[in-house]
Amino acid sequence: MTKNNYYFDAEEKKSFELPGAKPHYNPDRYGQVQHICLDLDLDIPNQSFSGVCTITLTPIRKNITQLTLDAVDLTIESVLIDNISQPFDYDGEVLTINCLQPTTDEDIKVEILYSKEKPQRGLYFISPNEYYPDKPSQVWTQGEDEDSRYWFPCFDYPGQLATSEIIVKVPSDYIAISNGELIKTEEKDDKKIYHWLQPQVHPTYLMTLAVGKFAEIEDKWQDIPVNYYVEKGQETEAKISMGKTPQMIEFFSQKYGYPYPYSKYAQVCVDDFIFGGMENTSTTLLTDRCLLDEKASLDNRNTESLVAHELAHQWFGDLVVIKHWSHAWIKEGAASYAEVLWTEHEYGKEEAAYYLLGEARNYLQEDSSRYRRPIVTNIYREAIELYDRHLYEKGACVYHMIRGILGEELFDKFIHTFVNDNAHKTVETIDLLRAIEKATGYNLSPLFDQYVFRGGHPDFKVNYSWDSDANLACITIKQTQAKEEDGKFKDLFTLKIPLAFGYIKEGETPEIVNFSLKLNQPEHSFYFPLAKKPDFFTFDVGNYHLKTVKLDYGFGELKAQLNYDPDIISRIYAAIALGKKGNLEAVKTLREVLEKEVFWGLKVEIAKQLGKIKLNQAESALIANLNQPHPKVRKAIIEALTHHKSEASYQALKNIVINGTESYYVESSAISGLGKLTTGSLEEKQSEVISLLEQILTQKSGWNEIIRSSAITGLSHLKTNEKAADIIMEYTTLGIPQPLRLTAIRCLGAIASGQKPDKLTLILEKFDDLMADSFFLTQISLISGLGQIEDSRAINLLTILADTSPDGRVKMRAEETINVVRGKLAKDKTLKDLQREIDKLKEENKDLQSRLAKLEAK
Repeated sequence: MTKNNYYFDAEEKKSFELPGAKPHYNPDRYGQVQHICLDLDLDIPNQSFSGVCTITLTPIRKNITQLTLDAVDLTIESVLIDNISQPFDYDGEVLTINCLQPTTDEDIKVEILYSKEKPQRGLYFISPNEYYPDKPSQVWTQGEDEDSRYWFPCFDYPGQLATSEIIVKVPSDYIAISNGELIKTEEKDDKKIYHWLQPQVHPTYLMTLAVGKFAEIEDKWQDIPVNYYVEKGQETEAKISMGKTPQMIEFFSQKYGYPYPYSKYAQVCVDDFIFGGMENTSTTLLTDRCLLDEKASLDNRNTESLVAHELAHQWFGDLVVIKHWSHAWIKEGAASYAEVLWTEHEYGKEEAAYYLLGEARNYLQEDSSRYRRPIVTNIYREAIELYDRHLYEKGACVYHMIRGILGEELFDKFIHTFVNDNAHKTVETIDLLRAIEKATGYNLSPLFDQYVFRGGHPDFKVNYSWDSDANLACITIKQTQAKEEDGKFKDLFTLKIPLAFGYIKEGETPEIVNFSLKLNQPEHSFYFPLAKKPDFFTFDVGNYHLKTVKLDYGFGELKAQLNYDPDIISRIYAAIALGKKGNLEAVKTLREVLEKEVFWGLKVEIAKQLGKIKLNQAESALIANLNQPHPKVRKAIIEALTHHKSEASYQALKNIVINGTESYYVESSAISGLGKLTTGSLEEKQSEVISLLEQILTQKSGWNEIIRSSAITGLSHLKTNEKAADIIMEYTTLGIPQPLRLTAIRCLGAIASGQKPDKLTLILEKFDDLMADSFFLTQISLISGLGQIEDSRAINLLTILADTSPDGRVKMRAEETINVVRGKLAKDKTLKDLQREIDKLKEENKDLQSRLAKLEAK
């Protein structure tokens, strides 16, 4: 499953465990489920369905007299075991079957007749309405984490694997796609019956159904069908977005040492999907927001990564299944790392290294601003709470560290061993360690103890100097995260870190002298006798370790590292360290590399640093490079210019907005950047910018509303402008295209902070009106918007969302945001109280001075 990222600020790390969190375990097993058959009849116009769920169960022991199944908000009509009606109790969440005959060693067939009207979870009906008359008519399911119980009775946890079968009756002009093989279709009156069979075992959360009037685009890998399903009219976008799937199947089949394990691979793009994608066995569902047009594909590889991520799950997650949600990082970390592996295969090592740096930064952002937790934990309220950046991005970084320790050949051997030994089985984290030891002899328990079973990472500060008298390189390495408590150091890491000294050779590859250090103290100092002074120094050669690092050494060595280090990430660290110098020499060096460098990722990082240096020469360097060939570099330069609030920056962005560009993302950054620029010294430009942004809102569109959304974002930067707030508010109404409306809801919260009290009241009343929208993405946007309003009324609305939403993700986000807003309000109150005390002291001092003056006058 691919998560959606939702951002909000927090001032300090909070506990991951929210009130009500408790340890979770798999339930006791009644036996082994052999097969699940669903026979469904969909009433699409009335958004309801009825069906029969038949579960074939091999009892694990005799004399079982009661079975309990997960079944939420279903209407249970009857229960039969081996065709005999059984008494049952049902409380809306658990179906308890009171068996008339105790179980024996023989298989039993449990047959449940049930129905559901207007389901809210598990199975979703999508249809046109008065606000969105062009919305397609579709039905699709989403099982992960524990939502299959909302559309059929089952033992709903990942540790129970079975084959499955779905027979579904739909109107004859619809297509139904499900797991496995289509073994039969049948026309009956004005209906069509699709019969799908999944012959390999899988868990209930991977059972799926997608129904719509789809166009089907046929492709294949070897003799295996690879098909793409989209709404009619989106065929070109489907080929652009998913066309590399056969090559990916070939790559992952080789990389994982196991050929693609199913008889087909389907990707179905559906409307209003609540995730980026879902890796149902042999049938992935994707959000239709991932479909790219030609222009969007210029500098958007997100869809390609999404396709790779969900495909990799067919091995990690579907073929090899986690036994419990607490071990979900095995599959999500592997699928996230598959994005890195595919990037390396398709675009090269530097691209992959930079992609992984982005993954690490995403995790580090969550760790620093939201919470810190072990990757593996069974303490939560709902399993969906685990699906965060620790699970995905940090999980990917752990796989990369394993690769760094083992090396390429042994890493591949470990992956092959793990997949082949555990195919069609369930696994826990210990099984990864067992596969590593079996395949390579390495015991990586220390690595897992530090990075997987506890939270955090090392924060290194590295100092380098050269003693010319003794020809010694002096290295001091601090782990700044290590804190002393009761004579012991907490959060200290024990790692073997490679470092190197580099010598530049004119016209040749630099000579590298390597060393390996064991770091197990808060601070180490090392001295290396060398024949001559190195030109540069590299810490953590290859950058395999998940960490933060601050480089504290001379300008010359940093400049040489930026220009000559073979590792692109080490060069980026050098660029960041040079940026912190903030002087003219740093600007000159960064500009020189920006103009001659080949790799776009380093150019992006240099642009970021030039944005932070508040010198006119830094701004000039950015403006001079606005015609860089790579669109992502141009986008980064535009974003950097928003930190230089000058007429020159304003005119540079305005020209791009007026004249347009071949990249949606470059144009979008310029549009939103104009709003960001026109504050402070450029405040007089606001009327001009609002007029320009209004034109964009009425005259432009663009893929996924990216252009108009950037205009709304630009308006949100004008914090005190009442007209900007009014325009944003207009775009929060139903009928506005969904991506644009969601942006407006978030931005309404952003602009609220600077509005006058009466306007703030109107904004909060608007949020109150929007609370009636139960769509998941709308509720997440409401939380984001309300989280930016430091007002007790915002807390009240967030509390209503937390208390009333049935979705665990919404509850968690709302409760976290409540705590953040409360914290800001408490801080503001403290500051106001302090200011009152200061004002009081000033008044008392003023009175004292007055009295002294009178005494002196006497």
